[in-house]
Amino acid sequence: MTGPDTVGRDGHPNPVPGAVGHGLTGVADAGAFLARLVRLDRGALVRLRTASGSERTALWARLPWGVLVVHTVAGGGPGDATVAAGELLAELTAGGSALPVRRDAQWRWPLPPPASRRVETLPAAELRRVAEAAAAALRDAAGRGVGGRALGERAMRDALLDHVPVVVTPDDSPAAPVEVPQRLVQGLVRMGFLGAPEASGGVQVRAAGRWVGLVGPYGAVWLQRVTDLTVRPILGQQSG
Repeated sequence: MTGPDTVGRDGHPNPVPGAVGHGLTGVADAGAFLARLVRLDRGALVRLRTASGSERTALWARLPWGVLVVHTVAGGGPGDATVAAGELLAELTAGGSALPVRRDAQWRWPLPPPASRRVETLPAAELRRVAEAAAAALRDAAGRGVGGRALGERAMRDALLDHVPVVVTPDDSPAAPVEVPQRLVQGLVRMGFLGAPEASGGVQVRAAGRWVGLVGPYGAVWLQRVTDLTVRPILGQQSG
């Protein structure tokens, strides 16, 4: 039940005494990130993580094609909480300070380790070109098919996302080359992490264990490479 003390003049609920707020002060910055995220996935979750004593909060989310994206904004944040991205965007747009209903149990994905190594720095313009070439290839395949054979849009999209347009050989060879699949490139571009098309700058390719990431001027995209499973027969064991 609502009363004069629970609803403000603007019609939005007043903060509940003792309730945890979202703690974000970089509202416009966070709103731009959330708006892009919601356009890609209306039901997306966002995880807010703030290091102890920090006045900046990392916003983590998972895109529909299986990569994690992160953008850091100003504000102490709630510590570590997962909420619906659309609900947080609505709260920020309304000028509210409340943290939407927590959905911590719905976050099921590991995060990359905090420490990673730089493998190479790539020109932002080159990654933008790679993303545009993939989009053109998808449009062409949708219209003409592949090898004269029609393919479903989802099959074509998945094939393009799995394609590896960039392979980086670390300076400290003989370390294994690092593959950068189109999934990472698309995440970087679609989330606006490269900035304006005319902006210059580099994008770091980073690695941490089985994780590979692209770190742009305005955010990062990470992908955990799948471990190859090998089935080995048990020698000396007979069936029956």
